[in-house]
Amino acid sequence: MKNTQVILANRPVGVPKPAHFAIREVDVPVLAQGQMLIRVSHWSVDPAMRGWANDVPNYSPPVTLGDPMRSFAVGEVVASRHPDYAEGDVVEGLLGWQTHVVSDGSNIGHKVTETDLPRSYALGIMGLNGTTAYFGLLESCAAKAGDTVVVSTAAGAVGSAVGQIAKVIGCRTVGIAGGAEKARQCREEFGYDAAINYKSEDVASAVMAACPDGVDCYFDNTCGPISDAVMTRLAIGARITICGTAAITEWDPLPVGPRVHRQLLVARARMQGFLIFDYKDRLHEARSALAGWLRDGKITVREHILNGPEAAMDSIGMLYRGENTGKLIVKVD
Repeated sequence: MKNTQVILANRPVGVPKPAHFAIREVDVPVLAQGQMLIRVSHWSVDPAMRGWANDVPNYSPPVTLGDPMRSFAVGEVVASRHPDYAEGDVVEGLLGWQTHVVSDGSNIGHKVTETDLPRSYALGIMGLNGTTAYFGLLESCAAKAGDTVVVSTAAGAVGSAVGQIAKVIGCRTVGIAGGAEKARQCREEFGYDAAINYKSEDVASAVMAACPDGVDCYFDNTCGPISDAVMTRLAIGARITICGTAAITEWDPLPVGPRVHRQLLVARARMQGFLIFDYKDRLHEARSALAGWLRDGKITVREHILNGPEAAMDSIGMLYRGENTGKLIVKVD
Protein backbone atom coordinates (compact mmCIF):
# COMPACT_ATOMS: atom_id res chain seq x y z
CA MET A 1 0.00 0.00 0.00
CA LYS A 2 1.29 3.45 -0.92
CA ASN A 3 1.02 6.68 1.06
CA THR A 4 0.87 9.84 -1.06
CA GLN A 5 2.38 12.83 0.73
CA VAL A 6 2.72 16.53 0.01
CA ILE A 7 6.07 17.38 1.57
CA LEU A 8 7.76 20.69 2.37
CA ALA A 9 10.63 20.58 -0.13
CA ASN A 10 12.02 24.13 0.24
CA ARG A 11 11.86 26.68 3.04
CA PRO A 12 9.63 29.65 2.19
CA VAL A 13 9.98 33.22 3.38
CA GLY A 14 6.45 34.47 3.89
CA VAL A 15 3.53 32.73 2.21
CA PRO A 16 4.45 29.27 0.80
CA LYS A 17 4.13 28.79 -2.96
CA PRO A 18 3.72 25.60 -5.02
CA ALA A 19 7.48 25.51 -5.63
CA HIS A 20 8.03 24.96 -1.90
CA PHE A 21 6.18 21.62 -2.01
CA ALA A 22 6.59 18.28 -3.74
CA ILE A 23 4.51 15.11 -4.01
CA ARG A 24 5.99 11.72 -3.21
CA GLU A 25 4.81 8.19 -2.57
CA VAL A 26 6.15 5.98 0.21
CA ASP A 27 5.25 2.53 1.45
CA VAL A 28 2.85 2.25 4.38
CA PRO A 29 4.72 0.43 7.19
CA VAL A 30 3.40 -2.67 8.93
CA LEU A 31 1.49 -1.86 12.11
CA ALA A 32 3.18 -2.52 15.44
CA GLN A 33 1.32 -3.18 18.67
CA GLY A 34 -0.26 0.06 19.89
CA GLN A 35 -0.59 1.56 16.41
CA MET A 36 -3.43 2.13 13.94
CA LEU A 37 -3.67 2.91 10.24
CA ILE A 38 -5.79 5.92 9.25
CA ARG A 39 -7.02 6.52 5.71
CA VAL A 40 -7.25 10.30 5.50
CA SER A 41 -10.20 11.84 3.65
CA HIS A 42 -9.78 15.61 4.13
CA TRP A 43 -6.88 18.00 4.80
CA SER A 44 -7.34 21.40 6.40
CA VAL A 45 -5.79 24.61 5.08
CA ASP A 46 -5.29 27.23 7.81
CA PRO A 47 -3.48 30.58 8.11
CA ALA A 48 -1.23 29.13 10.83
CA MET A 49 0.40 26.87 8.24
CA ARG A 50 2.36 29.82 6.87
CA GLY A 51 4.11 30.11 10.23
CA TRP A 52 4.65 26.35 10.46
CA ALA A 53 6.40 26.33 7.08
CA ASN A 54 8.67 29.33 7.79
CA ASP A 55 11.79 29.14 9.91
CA VAL A 56 10.86 31.99 12.24
CA PRO A 57 10.12 32.24 15.98
CA ASN A 58 6.71 30.69 16.52
CA TYR A 59 4.65 28.80 19.08
CA SER A 60 5.62 25.49 17.46
CA PRO A 61 8.80 24.40 15.64
CA PRO A 62 8.88 24.69 11.85
CA VAL A 63 8.07 21.71 9.67
CA THR A 64 11.25 19.77 8.87
CA LEU A 65 12.20 19.88 5.21
CA GLY A 66 11.23 16.59 3.57
CA ASP A 67 8.37 15.92 5.99
CA PRO A 68 4.67 16.02 5.07
CA MET A 69 3.26 19.49 5.53
CA ARG A 70 1.82 19.80 9.02
CA SER A 71 -1.93 20.20 9.00
CA PHE A 72 -5.08 19.10 10.69
CA ALA A 73 -6.81 16.27 8.90
CA VAL A 74 -9.65 13.82 9.37
CA GLY A 75 -9.91 10.19 8.38
CA GLU A 76 -11.09 6.69 9.22
CA VAL A 77 -9.25 3.98 11.09
CA VAL A 78 -8.93 1.08 8.63
CA ALA A 79 -6.74 -1.22 10.74
CA SER A 80 -5.91 -1.13 14.42
CA ARG A 81 -3.63 -2.73 16.96
CA HIS A 82 -4.37 0.11 19.40
CA PRO A 83 -6.58 -0.65 22.42
CA ASP A 84 -8.42 2.70 22.27
CA TYR A 85 -9.25 2.79 18.56
CA ALA A 86 -11.23 0.36 16.43
CA GLU A 87 -11.70 -0.07 12.71
CA GLY A 88 -14.37 2.36 11.56
CA ASP A 89 -13.56 5.08 14.10
CA VAL A 90 -13.33 8.54 12.55
CA VAL A 91 -10.53 10.64 14.02
CA GLU A 92 -9.21 14.19 13.69
CA GLY A 93 -5.73 15.40 14.49
CA LEU A 94 -2.40 16.76 13.25
CA LEU A 95 -2.07 14.04 10.64
CA GLY A 96 -0.44 16.15 7.94
CA TRP A 97 -0.85 16.28 4.19
CA GLN A 98 -0.74 12.56 3.47
CA THR A 99 -3.27 9.93 2.45
CA HIS A 100 -2.38 7.29 5.06
CA VAL A 101 -1.06 7.70 8.59
CA VAL A 102 0.30 5.13 11.00
CA SER A 103 -0.37 6.59 14.44
CA ASP A 104 0.13 5.63 18.07
CA GLY A 105 -2.61 8.08 19.03
CA SER A 106 -0.34 10.92 20.15
CA ASN A 107 -1.27 13.10 17.16
CA ILE A 108 -5.01 12.48 17.45
CA GLY A 109 -7.12 15.38 18.65
CA HIS A 110 -10.40 13.56 19.15
CA LYS A 111 -12.72 10.87 17.89
CA VAL A 112 -15.43 12.37 15.69
CA THR A 113 -18.72 11.31 17.26
CA GLU A 114 -21.02 13.82 15.55
CA THR A 115 -21.68 11.42 12.69
CA ASP A 116 -24.88 13.22 11.69
CA LEU A 117 -22.77 16.20 10.58
CA PRO A 118 -20.49 16.25 7.51
CA ARG A 119 -17.08 14.74 8.25
CA SER A 120 -15.32 17.83 6.88
CA TYR A 121 -16.87 19.90 9.70
CA ALA A 122 -14.30 18.29 12.01
CA LEU A 123 -11.70 20.53 10.35
CA GLY A 124 -13.75 23.72 10.40
CA ILE A 125 -16.70 24.64 12.54
CA MET A 126 -16.26 21.57 14.77
CA GLY A 127 -12.48 21.74 14.68
CA LEU A 128 -9.73 24.36 14.90
CA ASN A 129 -11.82 27.19 13.45
CA GLY A 130 -15.02 26.79 15.43
CA THR A 131 -13.33 26.10 18.75
CA THR A 132 -11.01 29.08 18.19
CA ALA A 133 -14.04 31.27 17.58
CA TYR A 134 -15.83 29.89 20.63
CA PHE A 135 -13.09 30.36 23.22
CA GLY A 136 -11.56 33.41 21.58
CA LEU A 137 -14.87 35.26 21.75
CA LEU A 138 -16.40 33.94 24.96
CA GLU A 139 -13.25 33.54 27.09
CA SER A 140 -10.53 35.84 25.73
CA CYS A 141 -12.84 38.63 24.55
CA ALA A 142 -15.34 37.91 27.34
CA ALA A 143 -18.19 38.95 25.03
CA LYS A 144 -21.62 39.36 26.61
CA ALA A 145 -25.12 40.29 25.52
CA GLY A 146 -25.36 43.90 24.38
CA ASP A 147 -21.70 44.21 23.36
CA THR A 148 -20.71 45.55 19.97
CA VAL A 149 -18.36 42.97 18.46
CA VAL A 150 -16.15 43.82 15.47
CA VAL A 151 -14.49 40.97 13.54
CA SER A 152 -11.82 41.19 10.85
CA THR A 153 -11.71 38.59 8.06
CA ALA A 154 -15.34 38.28 9.05
CA ALA A 155 -16.32 35.99 6.17
CA GLY A 156 -13.50 33.52 6.87
CA ALA A 157 -13.76 30.20 8.64
CA VAL A 158 -12.99 31.67 12.07
CA GLY A 159 -14.52 35.10 11.55
CA SER A 160 -17.88 33.81 10.29
CA ALA A 161 -18.14 31.56 13.34
CA VAL A 162 -17.23 34.43 15.69
CA GLY A 163 -19.94 36.63 14.22
CA GLN A 164 -22.61 33.95 14.47
CA ILE A 165 -21.71 32.92 18.03
CA ALA A 166 -21.82 36.60 19.02
CA LYS A 167 -25.35 36.86 17.60
CA VAL A 168 -26.41 33.71 19.47
CA ILE A 169 -25.44 35.31 22.80
CA GLY A 170 -27.08 38.64 21.97
CA CYS A 171 -24.30 40.89 20.66
CA ARG A 172 -24.40 43.46 17.89
CA THR A 173 -21.94 42.42 15.17
CA VAL A 174 -19.87 44.32 12.62
CA GLY A 175 -17.80 42.38 10.10
CA ILE A 176 -14.83 43.61 8.08
CA ALA A 177 -14.10 41.67 4.89
CA GLY A 178 -12.42 42.12 1.52
CA GLY A 179 -14.73 42.65 -1.43
CA ALA A 180 -18.40 43.23 -2.08
CA GLU A 181 -19.22 39.51 -2.26
CA LYS A 182 -17.66 38.75 1.12
CA ALA A 183 -19.41 41.76 2.67
CA ARG A 184 -22.67 40.37 1.27
CA GLN A 185 -21.90 36.99 2.80
CA CYS A 186 -21.37 38.65 6.16
CA ARG A 187 -24.76 40.31 6.09
CA GLU A 188 -26.91 37.73 4.31
CA GLU A 189 -25.33 34.39 5.23
CA PHE A 190 -23.66 35.00 8.59
CA GLY A 191 -26.13 37.51 10.03
CA TYR A 192 -23.81 40.45 10.74
CA ASP A 193 -25.67 43.65 11.56
CA ALA A 194 -23.23 45.63 9.44
CA ALA A 195 -20.41 44.76 7.05
CA ILE A 196 -17.45 46.86 5.92
CA ASN A 197 -15.63 46.23 2.64
CA TYR A 198 -12.07 47.31 3.44
CA LYS A 199 -11.15 47.28 -0.26
CA SER A 200 -13.58 50.06 -1.15
CA GLU A 201 -14.34 51.87 2.12
CA ASP A 202 -12.36 53.99 4.55
CA VAL A 203 -12.32 51.54 7.45
CA ALA A 204 -11.94 54.14 10.24
CA SER A 205 -14.92 56.15 8.99
CA ALA A 206 -16.99 53.02 8.40
CA VAL A 207 -16.25 51.68 11.90
CA MET A 208 -17.20 55.04 13.39
CA ALA A 209 -20.54 54.96 11.55
CA ALA A 210 -21.24 51.33 12.41
CA CYS A 211 -20.17 51.62 16.07
CA PRO A 212 -21.47 54.97 17.38
CA ASP A 213 -21.02 53.83 21.00
CA GLY A 214 -17.60 52.33 20.37
CA VAL A 215 -16.23 48.80 20.01
CA ASP A 216 -16.60 46.57 23.08
CA CYS A 217 -14.89 43.50 21.59
CA TYR A 218 -12.52 43.34 18.65
CA PHE A 219 -11.68 39.89 17.31
CA ASP A 220 -8.50 40.58 15.35
CA ASN A 221 -7.57 38.15 12.59
CA THR A 222 -5.45 40.57 10.56
CA CYS A 223 -3.45 43.18 12.50
CA GLY A 224 -2.13 45.90 10.18
CA PRO A 225 -4.10 48.93 8.90
CA ILE A 226 -7.52 47.39 9.53
CA SER A 227 -6.75 46.92 13.20
CA ASP A 228 -5.20 50.38 13.42
CA ALA A 229 -8.53 51.80 12.26
CA VAL A 230 -10.58 49.77 14.75
CA MET A 231 -8.34 50.90 17.64
CA THR A 232 -9.56 54.48 17.18
CA ARG A 233 -13.11 53.48 18.25
CA LEU A 234 -12.55 51.45 21.41
CA ALA A 235 -15.25 51.70 24.08
CA ILE A 236 -14.38 51.96 27.75
CA GLY A 237 -13.28 48.55 28.96
CA ALA A 238 -12.85 47.14 25.44
CA ARG A 239 -11.32 43.72 24.99
CA ILE A 240 -9.15 42.84 21.98
CA THR A 241 -8.27 39.27 21.05
CA ILE A 242 -5.34 38.84 18.66
CA CYS A 243 -6.07 35.60 16.83
CA GLY A 244 -4.24 36.11 13.53
CA THR A 245 -1.88 38.38 11.63
CA ALA A 246 -3.02 37.86 8.03
CA ALA A 247 -2.05 41.40 6.98
CA ILE A 248 1.61 40.76 7.82
CA THR A 249 3.17 38.79 4.96
CA GLU A 250 6.82 39.33 5.93
CA TRP A 251 8.25 39.01 9.45
CA ASP A 252 11.79 40.22 8.78
CA PRO A 253 11.81 43.05 9.48
CA LEU A 254 8.61 43.27 11.48
CA PRO A 255 6.37 46.09 10.24
CA VAL A 256 6.01 49.13 12.46
CA GLY A 257 2.53 50.61 12.61
CA PRO A 258 0.80 53.21 14.76
CA ARG A 259 1.39 52.83 18.48
CA VAL A 260 -1.81 51.73 20.23
CA HIS A 261 -0.71 52.46 23.80
CA ARG A 262 -2.70 55.69 24.04
CA GLN A 263 -5.92 54.11 22.79
CA LEU A 264 -5.57 51.24 25.26
CA LEU A 265 -4.82 53.64 28.09
CA VAL A 266 -7.75 56.00 27.45
CA ALA A 267 -10.23 53.14 26.96
CA ARG A 268 -8.78 51.09 29.83
CA ALA A 269 -8.79 48.30 27.28
CA ARG A 270 -7.19 44.87 27.33
CA MET A 271 -5.36 43.27 24.38
CA GLN A 272 -4.53 39.58 24.55
CA GLY A 273 -2.99 37.02 22.23
CA PHE A 274 -4.98 33.85 21.74
CA LEU A 275 -4.05 30.28 20.77
CA ILE A 276 -6.59 27.47 20.84
CA PHE A 277 -3.92 25.05 22.13
CA ASP A 278 -4.28 26.71 25.54
CA TYR A 279 -7.79 25.25 25.70
CA LYS A 280 -7.00 21.70 24.59
CA ASP A 281 -8.49 20.20 27.76
CA ARG A 282 -11.82 22.00 27.20
CA LEU A 283 -12.40 21.50 23.48
CA HIS A 284 -15.28 19.12 24.17
CA GLU A 285 -17.21 22.05 25.68
CA ALA A 286 -16.97 24.03 22.48
CA ARG A 287 -17.78 21.08 20.22
CA SER A 288 -20.88 20.23 22.24
CA ALA A 289 -22.20 23.80 22.05
CA LEU A 290 -21.34 24.20 18.37
CA ALA A 291 -23.01 20.91 17.43
CA GLY A 292 -26.17 22.02 19.19
CA TRP A 293 -26.23 25.37 17.38
CA LEU A 294 -25.60 23.64 14.03
CA ARG A 295 -28.46 21.21 14.56
CA ASP A 296 -30.75 24.07 15.59
CA GLY A 297 -29.88 26.04 12.46
CA LYS A 298 -28.30 28.91 14.41
CA ILE A 299 -24.94 28.62 12.62
CA THR A 300 -24.40 28.52 8.86
CA VAL A 301 -21.29 26.89 7.38
CA ARG A 302 -19.69 27.63 4.03
CA GLU A 303 -16.90 25.38 2.73
CA HIS A 304 -14.54 25.71 -0.23
CA ILE A 305 -13.39 22.24 -1.29
CA LEU A 306 -10.32 21.58 -3.42
CA ASN A 307 -9.76 18.13 -4.92
CA GLY A 308 -6.60 16.04 -4.80
CA PRO A 309 -3.08 16.41 -3.43
CA GLU A 310 -1.91 18.63 -6.30
CA ALA A 311 -4.49 21.25 -5.35
CA ALA A 312 -2.96 21.52 -1.88
CA MET A 313 0.30 22.95 -3.16
CA ASP A 314 -1.10 26.45 -3.81
CA SER A 315 -3.84 26.32 -1.19
CA ILE A 316 -2.03 28.35 1.49
CA GLY A 317 -1.30 31.05 -1.08
CA MET A 318 -4.93 30.93 -2.16
CA LEU A 319 -5.96 31.52 1.44
CA TYR A 320 -3.72 34.57 1.83
CA ARG A 321 -4.84 35.97 -1.53
CA GLY A 322 -8.40 35.82 -0.25
CA GLU A 323 -9.59 33.61 -3.11
CA ASN A 324 -11.42 31.08 -0.97
CA THR A 325 -15.16 31.47 -0.46
CA GLY A 326 -15.43 29.42 2.73
CA LYS A 327 -13.46 27.14 5.00
CA LEU A 328 -10.66 25.87 2.73
CA ILE A 329 -10.37 22.07 2.68
CA VAL A 330 -8.62 19.59 0.39
CA LYS A 331 -10.62 16.46 -0.32
CA VAL A 332 -7.93 13.84 -0.65
CA ASP A 333 -9.62 11.37 -3.04
